[in-house]
Parts: sequence; structure tokens; C-alpha cells
Amino acid sequence: MIINTGMRTDIPAFYSEWLLNRIREGYVLVRNPYNPFQVTKYSLSPEVVDLISFCTKNPAPMLPRMDILKPYGQYWFVTITPYGRDIEPNVPEKQKVMEDFKMLSDTVGVDSVGWRYDPIFVDGEHSVEWHIGEFEQMAKNLAGYTRTCVISFIDIYKKVERNFPEAREVYNSDRLTLGKAFIDIAKKYDITIRPCAEGNDLEPYGADCSGCMTVKTFETALHAKLDVPKRSKNQRNGECACLLGTDIGAYDTCGHLCRYCYANTNPELVKENMKIHDPKSPFLLGHGTPEDIIHVAKQQSWINQQISMFDLNLV
Repeated sequence: MIINTGMRTDIPAFYSEWLLNRIREGYVLVRNPYNPFQVTKYSLSPEVVDLISFCTKNPAPMLPRMDILKPYGQYWFVTITPYGRDIEPNVPEKQKVMEDFKMLSDTVGVDSVGWRYDPIFVDGEHSVEWHIGEFEQMAKNLAGYTRTCVISFIDIYKKVERNFPEAREVYNSDRLTLGKAFIDIAKKYDITIRPCAEGNDLEPYGADCSGCMTVKTFETALHAKLDVPKRSKNQRNGECACLLGTDIGAYDTCGHLCRYCYANTNPELVKENMKIHDPKSPFLLGHGTPEDIIHVAKQQSWINQQISMFDLNLV
């Protein structure tokens, strides 16, 4: 099975010690974000966890600790954007993240890392031309260290509307101009553009619109075939084919405080929540309560041991 760590918060950036403790103890407890007394216990044994998937803006805290992840397959999406501290207050400078990305790629292999350039928004300071120029420089820098770049355009969720009121949806004409330019640039550096939940508009120009965290993504990282149960394929109302379930994070805990973030309600709540984080707790946030109802997840390896690498056609 796959354990996801990055849909609700950035565990490598802020909670790496906690994650290492969870791996050492062999399990994690996760609250249902919509029913907080409903708790799921997941085993973190490599016998049932085939791969751990990460989404982060700062892999640096995990880099000295990668030995503990060796028993697992891994896939890392690292978001690297050229925005400033006015948009991403606590994200390291892009040049530093790119160097850490290269180190990560050297450690886990090029099939196990992807670059995310998202969300894309357009305004007076961040024009279409500005994005194209920044993307060119970054793609050149990361050439050879990844084969994938995921892009998406900003969605104005309620949380985004509250924390980033001046943000606007990107016009369809700008989406097409940016997408086509990014595809052409990426091709020069052997990188495939994968739009995230953006439909198929860019497919005729060379984008891979099949999804970004798909079964095939993880099979390529593992160099193995996965037999994924149908119930595990969370398709976000049909928008994509990504495998998004089993996330061990918690909302309102990401200290980057990016203004476009859909996972944080407001900075004050995040700061209060981070104060009650205990790296020794089985919960990412706080501790157990007498009212908790703990459900033990049914887990098993999804790796198909009977299919040879030569049958996968993943290269």
C-alpha cells in the first residue's frame, strides 16, 4: 500500500523528527479531519507499506535522515516556485531548494522525484512573461534530476479567498499560453509537463494529462507492478486518476503559511496548532483522548511479485 504525507501539511519541512519516531515505533494514528474522534491506526511496517509519498517545499530536514527510509519505496514531489516572501513567507529561497532537490534526486533516483511549479497565478508583478522566464531558468537548473514537472493554476477556495483576497483565477488564454510555453521549454530539458486536475486542454501540445500521483507514477518509482484495490483509487470527483488516500498529516499545521494554501484556515490557527505538536506522540497534532474511537486499518502489500520488470514497459 501507499502512505501519503503531503496533502494536508508539509511533514518533511516541519515534522521530520515526528515521522522518524513513527517509523521507529512502527505505526501512526490519524484523526479524521471531519470527525476528530474517529482515529485510524496505520502500520508503517515495510511488509505492508510499499512506498511513502512526500509533497514538500523543503526536503532539507530529511536529507541527513534518509537511511531510515531505505526499507521503503519513495516518491517525492518538491514544489519549487519563484515567488517571494510576500507570497510564501517561510519557504526557503528557490536556489537553496533546487540544490536540495538535486541532492534528493541523487539519493533516491530520478524516477522517485518530481518537480511541482504550482499554483500558478497571474497579476501585475507575476505576469505571463515573468513566469515563462522564471520557468526557463529553473528547468535548465533541474535538467537531469527529474523527468516530471507538475503544473496547476490557482483555485480560489474559501481559505484562499480569505488569506489571499487579491488572487484571481487565471484566464483561459493565459493558461494556454503558459502551458504551451512550459511544454516547449520542458522538452528541451527532457522533462514532461503534467497538469494537475486541469483537464486535457494541453494534451495536444505534448502534456501528459493522465495525472501526477498515479499508480504508474509509483510503479515507475518502485520498478514493480502494483495491484491497487479499486476502493483505494480516490479520484477527486473524477478530476484525475491520482492515488490520494491514506494521508497521515493534519490540516492547519503547515508553517510555510503560503497565502494560496488550501490546507490552512489562517496563520494564527496554524501557530497555535504547532505549539501542541509533540514529536513523541503517535498523533501529528496533540495526543489521544478518552473519546477517541480507534479503527485499525486493513493493510497489505500491493506489489505483484509475479510480474517481471520486462512486462511493465515503464521506461
